[in-house]
Amino acid sequence: MQVWPGQAYPLGATYDGAGTNFAVFSEAADRIELCLLHEDGSETAVELRETDAFVRHAYLPGVMPGQRYGFRVHGPYAPEQGLRCNSAKLLLDPYARAMAGAIDWDEAVYGYHFGRPDSRNDLDSAPHTMSSVVVNPYFDWGDDRPPRTDYHRTVIYEAHVKGLTMTHPALPKELRGTYAGLAHPAIVEHLTELGVTAIELMPVHQFVHDHRLVDAGMANYWGYNTIGYFAPHNAYASWGDRGQQVLEFKSAVRALHKAGIEVILDVVYNHTAEGNHLGPTLSFRGLDNLSYYRLVEDNPRYYMDTTGTGNSLLMRSPHVLQLIMDSLRYWVTEMHVDGFRFDLAATLARQFHEVDRLSSFFDLVQQDPVVSQVKLIAEPWDVGEGGYQVGNFPPLWTEWNGKYRDTVRDLWRGEPRTLAEFASRLTGSSDLYQDDGRRPLASVNFVTCHDGFTLRDLVSYNEKHNDANGEGNRDGESHNRSWNCGAEGATDDPGVRALRMRQMRNFIATLMLSQGVPMISHGDEFGRTQHGNNNAYCQDGELAWVHWPGAAAGEAEEDDGGGAAEEAEARALLEFTRSMVWLRRDHPVFRRRRFFHGRPVEGTHDDLSDIAWFTPEGREMTARDWQAASARALSVFLNGHAISEPGPRGERISDDSFLLMFNASPDEKEFVVPVNHGRQWQVVVDTAVPEGVAPGQGDKVAAGDRLTLVGRSLAVLRRPA
Repeated sequence: MQVWPGQAYPLGATYDGAGTNFAVFSEAADRIELCLLHEDGSETAVELRETDAFVRHAYLPGVMPGQRYGFRVHGPYAPEQGLRCNSAKLLLDPYARAMAGAIDWDEAVYGYHFGRPDSRNDLDSAPHTMSSVVVNPYFDWGDDRPPRTDYHRTVIYEAHVKGLTMTHPALPKELRGTYAGLAHPAIVEHLTELGVTAIELMPVHQFVHDHRLVDAGMANYWGYNTIGYFAPHNAYASWGDRGQQVLEFKSAVRALHKAGIEVILDVVYNHTAEGNHLGPTLSFRGLDNLSYYRLVEDNPRYYMDTTGTGNSLLMRSPHVLQLIMDSLRYWVTEMHVDGFRFDLAATLARQFHEVDRLSSFFDLVQQDPVVSQVKLIAEPWDVGEGGYQVGNFPPLWTEWNGKYRDTVRDLWRGEPRTLAEFASRLTGSSDLYQDDGRRPLASVNFVTCHDGFTLRDLVSYNEKHNDANGEGNRDGESHNRSWNCGAEGATDDPGVRALRMRQMRNFIATLMLSQGVPMISHGDEFGRTQHGNNNAYCQDGELAWVHWPGAAAGEAEEDDGGGAAEEAEARALLEFTRSMVWLRRDHPVFRRRRFFHGRPVEGTHDDLSDIAWFTPEGREMTARDWQAASARALSVFLNGHAISEPGPRGERISDDSFLLMFNASPDEKEFVVPVNHGRQWQVVVDTAVPEGVAPGQGDKVAAGDRLTLVGRSLAVLRRPA
């Protein structure tokens, strides 16, 4: 075999049409062998003799896409010093563009023998681990263009590739659970009709299923266990794992873009699948443990962990930072994705120990001409000390607003002294984002997400029911801010079921009426359930998959009080969700680009302020009203003259004005329409109505009229511009 010197950049395996360049970083290694793997289980080893700045490299003519490979690292094995090189372990390429196979969790993939953690294990891991794959980078993108939807027009739909597509009745079985299924017209049509502008995919970077879960007959369904930051997860490909997963993912992105839908990836750069000191040796640990991981300073056998998974990547290492930035750029430039949601992003800011918004990672993102131009969404917390950082990320970033979730849940379950904070969350959380120059669009608003109760379960359970996870119901959050509406779980009680439907409409309406960027969790638009499981990370099955209205009888949800009634409820909620999304999209007053300032709007004849708050009696709120413990109802006026958008010929068009009435108390309440903010109004939304939207054109009301809102409901009144 011919072996040419090759190049130290780019890292990974790069096919150029005639052969492949291999480059891998390791400061710990004495020497590294590239192992080309063959179908009969044999391998051809090629020593990487060329070294530049600790990058070993070679070019092999004739090595084509589909070739499986791995690395064997010869070097010091001294865990007490943080060194874990062992040539018996076939290591995955951190820069591999695809990975084949799966890990069978034989003892050979570990650096020690089971039961003897201080021993050294020299069993060959090659027959039991995954392999890296050379891929063909060429793809016909055609006229693909990123939708580049502005944040103020964005509606995010969080989804799991497999969970979203596994039971859809219109999908061929061979496409269910795959990237191709995600691109199927039935899925795309559902998203476009719903009004979604961006789909946020739960992890699609190559991940592995934890040894513990596999032994228990479960899986790491969510996928927050990454081992390959450049490789699409191979199990989501419908027709092969020798690079086909790359083509299939690109095809899915192209199809979604054609429909005007952006693709955002949920990425896990805070830790890897290698776990703590008792975890397997799969890639980073065997290549250069000291360079990739945060180790305990006075005992580097052990790992610092601010993620709850066993390890944390070393965010002050230039090689870790390069890996992350190279990965982000690759997914934007080569895979055409439109943004990222960073899991446990506070860990990325721990350059040393504390969370630091001036850390090198943020500097690199800020100055990068590619990464800085896509959507960047932080999950602004981790499990380390001082890890809750909502509102503290740099101006370029948007954040999952956990305070929005908590406050809106508290309001609708009837917690006292909620109104003042609810007002802040409804109007974009200026207390969190205004001081550093950010706008309402920095707040990604959500009531539910993959982690926790679904929307239906939020109104159906007071307690978590995670027994299926095999941890004695000890896992998952215990304080869910949920309320079961009078019965725990499934019930035939028509009153409880009606209240639950109204509460779900309240949550969806509140989300769509709030300033910021709304995010819907997949299946919530028609009320999917996980039967009280609020931590379905290990449930790759019927419990966690989305079950679609109209699915075949054999694929329907478990009985929840009557199949026909449940089907009708699902369809009604779906229609209501669509109507609320489109109400938001049609009226820019619900998606302002700047915060309200509470002053009269210049240039308008009525001299009304951009926003005004009223008690149910129709008088403006006072400090005492805001602080009243029992106050659970208010109205808010949104002045459509305060915002305008370009018309079809470039002219400025004012929006309609709206009056929002919230009654979170359990009793019906009479609301007075304010007398100085519009003479004629029309009811366009009433969550007390089973379909959620007032019939026909809605009731007409005048200034000073009285409207009665049933307990736990909201209404939206419109005044034409």
